[in-house]
Amino acid sequence: MLAIVRRYEAAGFRAWPAAAVHYDGTWVVRLTAGHPAKRLNSVNPLDPGDIQHIADRIGRASRRFDAYGRPLTFRMSPLSGPDLAGHLDKEGWSRFDESLVMRLPLADAQLDAAMDQIPLKDISRFIGASLKVSGSDVSLRPGLSEIIGAIQPEAGLFALEDGAEALATLICVHDGDLAGLFEVATDKAARNKGHGRNLIRSALKWARLRGAREAWLQVEAGNVPALALYRSLGFEEVYRYHYRRPPGHE
Repeated sequence: MLAIVRRYEAAGFRAWPAAAVHYDGTWVVRLTAGHPAKRLNSVNPLDPGDIQHIADRIGRASRRFDAYGRPLTFRMSPLSGPDLAGHLDKEGWSRFDESLVMRLPLADAQLDAAMDQIPLKDISRFIGASLKVSGSDVSLRPGLSEIIGAIQPEAGLFALEDGAEALATLICVHDGDLAGLFEVATDKAARNKGHGRNLIRSALKWARLRGAREAWLQVEAGNVPALALYRSLGFEEVYRYHYRRPPGHE
């Protein structure tokens, strides 16, 4: 199980790269000044047995986060292990925002009838559409542009539009036999019309034609509509992760 988790965690780091990455043993410290997303600004422990000098290492990480003006945040996957979790419990750290990592073997996906769609080449156009449909602040444009530009595997930028009006967007990162879906969003006024489903199927068809054999994604446990959509497409849970912060940083 831990080997499977390591595979998805590594794919996630490649597909959604932080601006600065530091290592403290097997803790991966990811920081990004241009974007506040927690997965881009978190400590990611990758070995349950790496539990030496926890307090000192937390102190070092805290100083790095302070330098970036970010709250110290740990992203706790099954690789974090019970000993570190116990230490944080004892210190009164809060736990929040649980997410699921889900997978879909593309051989099982019904994609033959999916619309053939070519990803956008215009990053600026895609970012504008993505910010609009997700309702995100336009101040995130430079940070999102930096993240997309730093993705090393092939990234397909997909947008479903009605004329000049963006309806749904997503990023499909093709990394070997994996296809990761990121930033999946549908405009609030266009939901419950199948736009997200259609765009996902088109993106997965694109990735399968390029050799991907498995799709995967991350979704917040509280996002009931998204979970229902992904499960209806055949995605199944692989593991969960959550975030933790020290007292006074909730």
